[in-house]
Amino acid sequence: MTQERYNPQAIEEKWQARWRKENAFASTHESDKPKYYVLEMFPYPSGNIHMGHVRNYSIGDVVARCKRMQGFNVLHPMGWDAFGLPAENAAIKHHVHPAQWTYANIDNMRAQLQRLGYSYDWSREIATCRPEYYRWEQMFFLRLLEKGLVYRKKAPQNWCPSCHTVLANEQVIDGLCWRCDSRVEQKDLTQWFLKITAYGDELLADLSRLEGGWPDRVLAMQRNWIGKSTGAAISFGLEKSIGGVRGIEVFTTRPDTVFGVTFMTLAPEHPLVEKLIEGYEKAGDVRAFVERIRNMDRLDRQSDTLEKEGIFTGAYALHPFTGQRVPLWLGNFVLADYGTGAVMGVPAHDQRDFDFARKYGLPVRVVISPEGRQLDPQNMTEAWTEPGIMVNSGSFDGMPNEDGKKAVAEALDKDGKGKATTQFRLRDWNISRQRFWGAPIPVIYCEKCGVVPEKEENLPVLLPLDVKVRDDGRSPLPETPSFADCACPCCGGPARRETDTMDTFVESSWYFARYTDARDDKAPFKPEALQYWLPVDQYIGGVEHAILHLLYSRFFTKVLRDLGFFPKDLAEPFTNLLTQGMVLKDGGKMSKSKGNVVDPTEMIKKYGADTVRLFCLFAAPPERDFDWSDSGIEGASRFLARVWRLFTEEEARLLPLNACGSSAEDADSGESRDLRRREHLTVKKAGEDMGGRFQFNTAIAAVMELVNAMYLSREKLGRSEAERRVFSSAMATVLTLLSPITPHLCEELWERLGHTAQLAAEPWPQWDEAATAQDMLTVALQVNGKLRGTLEVPAGADKGALEQAALADPAVQRHTADLTVRKVVVVPGKLVNIVAN
Repeated sequence: MTQERYNPQAIEEKWQARWRKENAFASTHESDKPKYYVLEMFPYPSGNIHMGHVRNYSIGDVVARCKRMQGFNVLHPMGWDAFGLPAENAAIKHHVHPAQWTYANIDNMRAQLQRLGYSYDWSREIATCRPEYYRWEQMFFLRLLEKGLVYRKKAPQNWCPSCHTVLANEQVIDGLCWRCDSRVEQKDLTQWFLKITAYGDELLADLSRLEGGWPDRVLAMQRNWIGKSTGAAISFGLEKSIGGVRGIEVFTTRPDTVFGVTFMTLAPEHPLVEKLIEGYEKAGDVRAFVERIRNMDRLDRQSDTLEKEGIFTGAYALHPFTGQRVPLWLGNFVLADYGTGAVMGVPAHDQRDFDFARKYGLPVRVVISPEGRQLDPQNMTEAWTEPGIMVNSGSFDGMPNEDGKKAVAEALDKDGKGKATTQFRLRDWNISRQRFWGAPIPVIYCEKCGVVPEKEENLPVLLPLDVKVRDDGRSPLPETPSFADCACPCCGGPARRETDTMDTFVESSWYFARYTDARDDKAPFKPEALQYWLPVDQYIGGVEHAILHLLYSRFFTKVLRDLGFFPKDLAEPFTNLLTQGMVLKDGGKMSKSKGNVVDPTEMIKKYGADTVRLFCLFAAPPERDFDWSDSGIEGASRFLARVWRLFTEEEARLLPLNACGSSAEDADSGESRDLRRREHLTVKKAGEDMGGRFQFNTAIAAVMELVNAMYLSREKLGRSEAERRVFSSAMATVLTLLSPITPHLCEELWERLGHTAQLAAEPWPQWDEAATAQDMLTVALQVNGKLRGTLEVPAGADKGALEQAALADPAVQRHTADLTVRKVVVVPGKLVNIVAN
């Protein structure tokens, strides 16, 4: 008899065609089932999926399929993060239009994802570059502008000279552009900002809602990025008023040290610098310092290891309590857009200020003294930053410094020179991009009317697709009259459109909500669909988005709630977050330059989609990195071939049962009871590992053990109807537990087993506690702690029976001959230890 070979290509294409024809995984909010929304972060359409995609989407697909089998109404959508720098740069490189590049890549990647058999509701597919998507984004912009949550200002910005655009602070990684790795420069530009800082307190407080559902390190990264500090704003009057400005405000977390201020440090980019140095004989040196420092890496300037540099401006401020002159310096460690762009220097109680003062010979004044001793500022080798008693601080002398923080802030408030306040590290989000491939910002500039928002009824403001994209990356929109020139919506006169486009992260900040009602052309969302589906129950994606995308999505959820688009009780977009590890090759990240890329398409051609999915899920727990292994995927392929062979060789004796479909009466022999017990234990373990912990690798290992047990037992089991039922039930359980992981193979064999309904629609199997009970146990026998044998005993044997059986065992008697038994230690179900001498 010729063995029927496992042909994954034919099987997989058959079932994928059937799923497409039946729209098998479509969902609706009009259901009385409990909902479950599982979502993987949508991809940028690069043209080809990579192994990181396969791992991410395989994890999500297993969750979606498991939840359907557990009785949930599952939403599992897919779309494309299609605007932005990556697509535009790639299109320029390949000498094609970004739209042509993007849509061709979407078609290719959709086919690749479908070839992997993912259970997406493709009727909800979106692409952020389509006008029917970004029209709503433009409407959100106008509503935010109306509420004062969008504004325009001129300030130093992160500029990528290679990409010819500004970058948000979050898009500068170690001083480099997040996409092209070019060194980021500072450039003065007028840009549009979203006022994310208005939600700083809520963004920080609501992280507590996510504890237990999000990884601790992601929560820590967001807390650090938001960076709330409590302290006081203090105004230092200028010795001479400058252009109507009479003082400089600083923020400090240590108002208790204000009497220790011996200098102030301003950011080189501070707007008052030119006025401060006017007429100063060393103004040229100051300007040279400013030019050099403003082009330094922003992160370097905030680093603890940065060598602190400064220069005196020749100007002075006045101390708010003493009226003493305080020299104004510039420092490379102060940033213009962090806080007020000015800090007070307290060298005796801040190590950075101490180092700066020693370097430039500035005074050190002790104002916090440890209890029981005094500090000599001349002999100090480091700043005193511990708690203590206030000294040299006027009326506050003798006060514990922690009490002094509040007292000083209250005194400042009373005198109108400051107040208690908080500050965030978080900066407002710059969303202007000087590139073509993005959503146009719906604003018009009129010489008569000023900045004018486009009328909502005129949306979308279409991105023209008939322009030629520049090879150097600069946007052609400013020089495209058909786009830039327009009529003012207010006066009807000649006007000009905003030619900046929106940051691509704006699109990805609300896409998860559009999936709930992706085809509505009258509104961005259907309220009842949002109310039913949101929040996302399980979100899956890389930890690299911990700050950028995840923070922005949280912000947009709160903003759209307050604008009336989202339900009032919706505080967070994603209840649970899984950050999957990377797929490595030879210990390193896969990249073309390293020549270590594994192509999923080639792997599918060679092994089939089910094998690729199985290996990606079996190689490691989902949150950990794993190294691609050729032997590993070979092993996954052999296992599926083993399942196929076991089924086809035993097909004649198999009955169309469901998982755990045999009864206790069917298990009428020791061998059949053992197989049934292992079947139910496997269902228990796989259900726990896949359902709650997402430990797919251990669940797969448990199924592999069950398959091994079936191979060992099939010859021992007779051909009685009862034993056929036990074996058939175990086979059905293998297919059911594997079906979320390797759906094509399992659907094929399920159909051949005689079932008419698809396996994907079957309920998740329920294990029986009674079936897991063991008839006999193997107990270790020890004499004086050394293993001397084993004993087969009934599972329910008590201590007395175990002791008697152990003492009667020939091996024990041989090792205790001529010895006196002093004690017998019994650990039921595990061991018996005889102590003798």
